[in-house]
This record gives sequence, C-alpha cells and structure tokens, in this order.
Amino acid sequence: MASSIGNEKAVNPVLRISQLDALELNKALEQLVWSQFTSCFHGFKPGVLAHFEPEVKAFLCLILWKFTVYSKNATVGQAILNIQYKNNLSQTEKYQPLSKHQKLWYLIFTVGGRWLEERCYDLFSNRQQQSFCKIKNYISFGSGLIKLCGLINFLVFLRQGTFATLTERILGIRSVFCKPQSVRQIGFEYMNRELLWHGFAEFLIYLLPFINVQKLKLKISSWCLPIAGLSNSENTLAVHCRECSLCGEWPTMPHTIGCPHVFCYYCIKSNFLFDMYFRCPKCGSEVHNLQPLKYKIEMTELRV
Repeated sequence: MASSIGNEKAVNPVLRISQLDALELNKALEQLVWSQFTSCFHGFKPGVLAHFEPEVKAFLCLILWKFTVYSKNATVGQAILNIQYKNNLSQTEKYQPLSKHQKLWYLIFTVGGRWLEERCYDLFSNRQQQSFCKIKNYISFGSGLIKLCGLINFLVFLRQGTFATLTERILGIRSVFCKPQSVRQIGFEYMNRELLWHGFAEFLIYLLPFINVQKLKLKISSWCLPIAGLSNSENTLAVHCRECSLCGEWPTMPHTIGCPHVFCYYCIKSNFLFDMYFRCPKCGSEVHNLQPLKYKIEMTELRV
C-alpha cells in the first residue's frame, strides 16, 4: 500500500544549487565522521591507521550508504534539503524508488572506486618493475579519463540541470524533491528594504579599509586627554616637542622620564640599561619613572 502511494507522487525538479549543496554536505559529513573516528586513536601509536586507511574509509562509507541511499533513497545532504533519488530509467513520470541493482552499483562506483584508486596508488607507488609501471600508467590514464568525463558531465549539468555527477548519469538516477515546494510570496517593500541594506553593507565593506581607525582614535584622544603626570606648563612644552631628545627623529612609542622631554622607547630603554645613572641630555634630569604618554603625537603635526 505504501509503495503504491509512493509511486503516485508527482516529480518535482531540483534546482542546480540545491544539488550542489547536497554534494557539499555529503563531503562535509564524510570528513566529520572520519575526524571523529580518528580522534578515538589519539592515544595509540602514531600512524596506526596509515596502513589500513583506505579500507577504514571504505567501511565507514559503507555504513553511511546502508543507512542513507540503501534505506531512504537519499544521501544525508539530500535528506537535509528535502531531496531524494528517483529511478530515471522508468518509463513513467511518477516517482519510482531506486532498484537494488542501482543501489549496489552506486556503492561500487562511489565507495569502491575511491578505495580502488587509493589502494592501487599505494600498491604501485614504490614498485619499479616494468610491468608494475605499465599498470600504474594505465590506472593514472583511466583516472584522468574519468575526471575528464566528470568535467564534461558537470558542464552538461550546468546546461540541463540534471545528473550532477557522472555516477548519477551512468546509473540513470535523478534528484527530485520529496515534497512539493510551496510558492514563497515576497512583498515589494521587504525586497526593496533588503536590497538597500545589502547595498549599504557592501558600500561599508568597501569603504572601511580606507579609514585609519587607530589614527582617528589617537587624534581624538590627543584633543581630549592631556599628558599624564605633567603640570600644565610642562604639558604645553611636551606637546610642542616633536622629536626624540636622543636620536632627533620623530618619537616612536613616546615615553617620558619625569621631565618635559619626549624619548623613543627603545632609545631611552637602551641608554638606561647601559647606564644606571643616565640623565636627560636636554635638561640633565635623572630617570625617575619611565612612563608612556597617554596619547601618541600625530605625524601630521610634523608638517604644520
């Protein structure tokens, strides 16, 4: 009874982007399962899975195939997006589930083909005999030919919108929606508002890299915050001091030692470490307390 009801379901074509999203979700799931499986062997000797990695991956993919394509006629990515496989070889336009032969060949092409490629590469990578080299060349040629056919199939898929992979085209299985997709009503005001906000966001993303936020912040703080630890007269004198008292250059990471003069951090630190009784070369003051200024002098003031 259930099969007769399923056969009467109408077929709803799937968008190209939905089929590609399903493929990406399948790849992400395989990587997640493999990472979770390998985390169980972190306490073992490194490389314990290296010799059996193709077989372990094939076994995990076999389990995924058993509970997805074999049981529900859909991969995990397709199930998330409300998609399933349809037997496109049937003459009727109604939904027809995959046959057992299609499911088994799907397993052989996807899981078996990947395992064969990885295992053959490991077997013939270190063999130097002429016969093994010929087999390796044949395998490489076959793998390249299959990839070329996959590329051609992908271009045809972009044109027609069916059979996203070469396996689907060979087996005659097509992606369709499980349930009819409801029509979405979008108001003009909502769409106009979204377009305006997206345009404004793109403009900000383009404009923000041209704004030096740090320099702007320092400029504003230089107008509002005085230099800490100095009197009003000393504060005025330090503001007009636009060069290091040691090197004579524009002060980098400006610091004070208690007098109204400004020093580069590396200049004053290196001289103080070399001479414990170092004094300011301008006024002869001793180093009382090495402190950074509350704000940095702007380079634009040098041109004033």
